[in-house]
Formats: sequence, C-alpha cells, structure tokens
Amino acid sequence: MTVAPVRVPIRGAGGLLRRRGVGWLGFAPFGAYVVLFLGIPGVVAVASGFFAADGSPTLANFSAFTDPTILKDFWNSLWVSALSALLSAVLGALIAWALTSTRPDGFVRASADSASSVLAQFGGVMLAFAWIATIGPEALVTRFLQALLHVDINANGPILYSVPGLLFPYTYFGVPLMVLTFLPALDGLKPQWGEAVATLGGTRRRYWWRIGVPVLAPAFLGSFILLFANAFSSYATAAALIDQGGIVPLAIKQQLTSETIVGVANTAGVLALGMVVIMAVLMSGYALLERRTRRWQR
Repeated sequence: MTVAPVRVPIRGAGGLLRRRGVGWLGFAPFGAYVVLFLGIPGVVAVASGFFAADGSPTLANFSAFTDPTILKDFWNSLWVSALSALLSAVLGALIAWALTSTRPDGFVRASADSASSVLAQFGGVMLAFAWIATIGPEALVTRFLQALLHVDINANGPILYSVPGLLFPYTYFGVPLMVLTFLPALDGLKPQWGEAVATLGGTRRRYWWRIGVPVLAPAFLGSFILLFANAFSSYATAAALIDQGGIVPLAIKQQLTSETIVGVANTAGVLALGMVVIMAVLMSGYALLERRTRRWQR
C-alpha cells in the first residue's frame, strides 16, 4: 500500500513576503530621491570628465592631475580634513566620555544630544559669518587678545581667509558630530566587564588597556573617517571664506566658472572623480569598522 506524503502547510511565509513587499514599497520614495538628486547628478558630473568640450570622448582631462596647483589643492584638502577630524575626534570623545557619567534620560544628556544635533548641521555662510565676527580682523576675540595679551592672530593676514583657517569651522561642526557618533559606543561598554576585571584583581588602567580601548577603537576610527569625509566634502563654508581656491571643492568651482581659461569645465568632472575615489575608499573602511563595532554591541 502506498502512503501519500503528508504536506505540512508553512504558516506565515505569505505574510512575511507581503511584509517585505510593503517594506520595499515604503523605501521607494527615498530610493527615488537618492537616484534623482544624488545618483544621476553624481554620475553625470563624474562622466563629464571623460568628454572634451565638443562632446567627443577623451582622456586628456586627466592631465589635470599633473598640474601642481591641482595637486596642492588635493594635499590641502587632505591635511586640513585629517587634522580637523583628529581634533574633533579627540575633543568629541572627551565630551562624550564626560556625558556617560550623566543619566541617560536626564536633562544634561538630552540637552547635549539636542545641541550636538543642531551644531553638527550648522555650516555654510552663517557659520562663516559667526567665525568672522569671532576671530576676524576686527572681531571681539581678536581685539581682546591684542589689548590684553598683545597677540595678533591676524598679523600675517586674516587667518580665516586661508586654508589653515578652515580648521576653526571644520572643528566646530566636527566636535558635535563626534559626540553623536561616539557616545553610543561608550554607552555600549557593559559594567559587567569592569566588574569582572576587578574581581580578577585587575586595575582600572588594565581594564581600559585590555578591554576598553580595543573595544572602542573600531568605533573611534570609524567616527574619525566619518569626520574626515565630512570635512573633505565640505564646500559652502570654505566658499564663503576663501575666494581663490586652495582645496578641491573650490578648485572644481573654479573649473566650472573660470572666465580666463576657456574649455576647462569638463576638467571639473575629473577632479570630482578623484574626490569620489577617495570618499569610496574612506566609506568602505568606515563600513568595515562599523560592522566590527556591531559585533560586541549585540
């Protein structure tokens, strides 16, 4: 006698598929926004570097990377972004560490989170004006230093109107961004780890050296990369302070709006491609570090 196989219905499979379909449907508006306002303009901008002014394909635009001025702009962008990211990472990490001693649902933590969220997005012309009013040639702090300490920070020219002067605004919005990204990692340190070290006779210094620093290192480095990328791609504040270039975003602007050198507009696409390559490498490293950080946060 042949026994017919028993079919066991799989419950919930259809509901799961429907939920996934609804989830992708809800993601569609954001996906369309990314494609229309980020993806397509980015591809068009980079692709323009592979065409000449008359529309014919060419690789001649890549000769821009042999121009000493362009190379200097890339170097300036790299060092000012790295230094501002380092300063922001250290200061932001100290502030975040101080906030861990407050109540997570208390007034101080809520105020710090709100202030960091606002200040991390404060940039552009308004931030440039704020710093001009603070340490500009005729600003309050400048006059104060001259009158009391006989120190003139603008003795060699207005410091804000140069590439080193970008360290001030870049660090200003970098510190609150570091607080927002690094504070969750500090909150993820489990008290049981410190108690276990103390039970085994370890000191607080050994706890940080053997557990705290290795655990927080991926999150710190990931936040540093994020701060670097944020400063490296910043344009509005630098454009409000510096007119004659000096960093890559301003060099791209010059290539697009130059009235003295004709036919260099497509070179801007090559410079944009260089920025995209650097950003892709950085964000790939950030993704790897973020994945490693999640392992101990589970």
